[in-house]
Amino acid sequence: MSTINRRDFLKQSMAAATTIAAGISAPEAFAAPKILSAAKGKKVIVIGFDGMDPQLCSQMMDAGLLPNLSRLRRRGGYRVLGTSNPPQSPVAWANFINGAGPGSHGIFDFIHRDPEKQAAPFFAVAETVPGKGHIETGDYNIQLDFWPFNHKPSKTVLKRQGVPFWDYLDRAGIQSTFYDLPSNYPPSPSKYGNHRCLSGMGTPDLLGTYGTFQHFAENGPVTAKSEGGGIESGIFFTDDTSDTLKLFGPKNTMLKDPKPVEIDFIVHRDKKAQAAVIEIQNHKLVLKKGQWSRWVDLEYKFKTPVLIPDKRVSGICRFYLQEVFPNFRLYVTPVNANPLEPAIKLTEPTGFSRKIADKLGLFYTTGFQEDHKALSRKIFTDDEFMEQAESVLRERVNLLQYALENYEDGLLFFYFSSTDMQAHMLWWDSDAKHPTRSASEAKRCFHHLKNIYRRMDAIIGQLLKRYGDKAHLVVMSDHGFSNFKRQFNLNTWLRDNGYLGPVDSRSVLRDADWSVSRAYGLGLNGLYVNLRGRERFGIVEPGQEKESLLEELIGKLEAIRDFDGRRIIRTVHRAEKIYQGPSQYFAPDLIIGYSRDFRASWKTCLGGITDEALADNESAWSADHCMDSSEVPGVIFSNRPITVRDPSLVDLAPSILKEFGLNIPGDMTGRNIFG
Repeated sequence: MSTINRRDFLKQSMAAATTIAAGISAPEAFAAPKILSAAKGKKVIVIGFDGMDPQLCSQMMDAGLLPNLSRLRRRGGYRVLGTSNPPQSPVAWANFINGAGPGSHGIFDFIHRDPEKQAAPFFAVAETVPGKGHIETGDYNIQLDFWPFNHKPSKTVLKRQGVPFWDYLDRAGIQSTFYDLPSNYPPSPSKYGNHRCLSGMGTPDLLGTYGTFQHFAENGPVTAKSEGGGIESGIFFTDDTSDTLKLFGPKNTMLKDPKPVEIDFIVHRDKKAQAAVIEIQNHKLVLKKGQWSRWVDLEYKFKTPVLIPDKRVSGICRFYLQEVFPNFRLYVTPVNANPLEPAIKLTEPTGFSRKIADKLGLFYTTGFQEDHKALSRKIFTDDEFMEQAESVLRERVNLLQYALENYEDGLLFFYFSSTDMQAHMLWWDSDAKHPTRSASEAKRCFHHLKNIYRRMDAIIGQLLKRYGDKAHLVVMSDHGFSNFKRQFNLNTWLRDNGYLGPVDSRSVLRDADWSVSRAYGLGLNGLYVNLRGRERFGIVEPGQEKESLLEELIGKLEAIRDFDGRRIIRTVHRAEKIYQGPSQYFAPDLIIGYSRDFRASWKTCLGGITDEALADNESAWSADHCMDSSEVPGVIFSNRPITVRDPSLVDLAPSILKEFGLNIPGDMTGRNIFG
């Protein structure tokens, strides 16, 4: 066993669901070409305010509430920014990254399907590929990745295709650093060592999900119940000391029957003091009602066969004591990867997250950090959600300070999620009835969101004061926002109009009769023809039959009206007319561009079918942007004039390259918008 013990042959064996095998650090950088003289000392700073809306910006600027952004507008540095089609975040940020549309990067929705498997859905940006080969021993399947076994461990791969624009900077010897960049998990490698990145949206927690909170309450279920982005468990006290509780972690996929690894903990409560003590591993946390803990580092231990060292994975979480008595309630954040000991590839290079944490301490590493699911599930009140989201913003501001202190020249990109994730839950610019709040509460929450805009404006003011004209400052968003009042189930409509069968089907994935189904929907904006030769059970012939079906669907879908006569779908786009490039394998045939206030229903996204095609949105997720791209454009501000009247997301990458004296590559479709 000595030879085996010298090898970390268990590395990356945690499998797909946990994405612990997410990546191997890139090779050591090798010599890059000499830096271009035109780029020496040049500073370009791009601040991404996800979801910042042009209508709200204009209203607030006109009211004098955004003085620093107004200052840029007066200098000719403001335009409405065209978004992606569809205006979904992974699509939009990939447009920014490639300087070209979905035909270049191959991301068309949050959700894709594999036509060869007929509608099996998966996350579009990253895929965890299962390992191959193993040795059976007792209850375990063990992988050995060295000769003569050469088993292949599972790994997570970035599905975005094409060339990210920082690769051109990297090759030219120009430094670039990106903080919390979406659509880049696992982060792409730096070939020449001039690029660093902390990945953002799309980065999973240790359970392999995009954020699963855990909640313990006296009125919770006796057996842990996982549903809707959270795990709820009951808690029972004897003399104010709880029974042993379980904090779930990643699955031990070395087991033939994979099971989550658990950490035991107990709680002691003091009803009179309205406080509790949490004992977990080597930590003893004292919390008062309404108090958050610091970040707590945890160690999940994966049992292995005899003579093989146990595997240990480090995670972090925070505890929030909501109530002590009469109904004890304790919230736990999703278990994030520990940036000091990351079990997944958080950064490029691998050690970048450790450098940040050494300076700032532990911090959120999941892509989705504001816990909207806890609010939607009514685990959080509005105020509790806003407090948790505030902690995310405080961390991000601290991270920005770190970024600036460690920035000399080249490109610095920094991302804020608050203007997006809080908008999904708090936006409501209407007197119409809110899905979950009274009129006064809806106004209060929207006022809170407008204060977030004012805080973002103050951040821009600090950057302008710090750099003046010594740096080119660009502020941008990937899309805008709208109320989400009514939800449309595309598959229900297709079923009711004879395009999807049988008539009693409730799920495309489970029930569809492909021998009679000509079209189906998956994702937030996609419609697919059941095309012969492409789909596994395709029946629609390419050529004229497909052409006639598409034109028929476009005409009928654009004619649908709500009860008040409003148009539900503004435009239906044909994919072959709006996409160009080599990466169109997963493209839908039609992109459904909804009117403001309308969006695909929650069940449409994964192929669900409801009784009625149109219904009220009753979720706390009361605003969205997955509508027609013309309805929800983004914004761009600059401390230098913008010379193009109609800039778009795809223009940012080529414009940045030109700022550093580089030519615009032929695979980019965007323009230089700064003249």
